[in-house]
Amino acid sequence: MCRHLACLGPEEPLGRLLVEPAHSLYRQSWAPRRQRYGTVNADGFGVGWYAEGDPQPARYRRAGPVWADPSFADLARVVRTGALLAAVRDATLAGADGEAAAAPFAAGRWLFSHNGAIPGWPQAVASLVPLLPAADLLSLEARTDSAFVWALVLHRLRSGTPPGRALAETVLQIAEAAPAARLNLLLTDGETIAATAWGDSLSHLSEPGHRVVVASEPYDDDPRWQDVPDRTLLVASRRGVTLAPVEDRDPNPAEAPASASPKEPCT
Repeated sequence: MCRHLACLGPEEPLGRLLVEPAHSLYRQSWAPRRQRYGTVNADGFGVGWYAEGDPQPARYRRAGPVWADPSFADLARVVRTGALLAAVRDATLAGADGEAAAAPFAAGRWLFSHNGAIPGWPQAVASLVPLLPAADLLSLEARTDSAFVWALVLHRLRSGTPPGRALAETVLQIAEAAPAARLNLLLTDGETIAATAWGDSLSHLSEPGHRVVVASEPYDDDPRWQDVPDRTLLVASRRGVTLAPVEDRDPNPAEAPASASPKEPCT
């Protein structure tokens, strides 16, 4: 359930990445090609993007399907950014919390999305509730598993945990409490991307001198797309992409391979 995508690079219109490709995220809302659970992502959508000189991203989210929102076409045509995170949603419980449950979730400079589900929610992860401060629980944006996962990740980020490690530790913690959970997580601060493949598809496209994209599935048939193995943590910057088993727990998302690309556009 759900499809999501993040990109880092120079400024380009949102639609160049989210709408124009043959198998764009827009099309994946009704015709995903690799989605393992669910068939239509019509329970909400959202995009978060960064403006030059402002570390705090803007968001546009709606509770309905992206194809039913005429305003999104104008937004995607004229808004330009060098970093974004976007998602289309197939809700575990239809109608749950509407727009507030649509990714990306946000706090400060961070944008976050969860592609997956926690079977048995909320009882399955009730044992993890004491790990969060009461204020965090009371301020959950939505009463969904994704919002709870985000709260766990954000608590780690606020404690100084690096992004990749924050995702890995959260995935392992939830998987221990709910072994059947699907936890493809996606996180960016506009400078780095961290993601996990845990129960659903994930791919990345890194073109030296051009772009770095991390997505639930390729938006075109470019042979340079690479699939991310299950139970893998991905960390990326404009210099490149690194992969490690989620169980390693200790990746460094601030680093990228020396041969990785320079600043890359989102098209």
